Amino acid sequence: MRNYVAIIRKDSNSDYGVDFPDFPGCISAAATIEEAMALGREALGQHVARMTEYGEETPVPTDADSILSKLSSREDFVGLFLAPVASPPGRAIRVNITVPEDSLRQIDNYVRAHGISRSAFLVESSMKALKA
Repeated sequence: MRNYVAIIRKDSNSDYGVDFPDFPGCISAAATIEEAMALGREALGQHVARMTEYGEETPVPTDADSILSKLSSREDFVGLFLAPVASPPGRAIRVNITVPEDSLRQIDNYVRAHGISRSAFLVESSMKALKA
């Protein structure tokens, strides 16, 4: 689990805004601080998921003290909070395997019936076997 610093800002004529120094462009806003924090965490989770999907690495979190030292004098600065993000899994690697035709047919029937991908099924099944 990684914790990223989120900045809460507010101008007199705006909602509370949330942004993440480690993720330029990842922002959120809401009428209350609580809602802004919740939507900010959600926005960050979606942003990191997209990065992972595209094979991008997530940055190492910047420490809160260094961020705070740059912001404490700004008029729109309200505060900081930490937004936890699960560490992304390792990147996916394409592999080529040989499977008996009948076994592959059974696997494909199963994944179609359960709405999952063949790859997901093979990984989940393998992980269950490794844990046993």
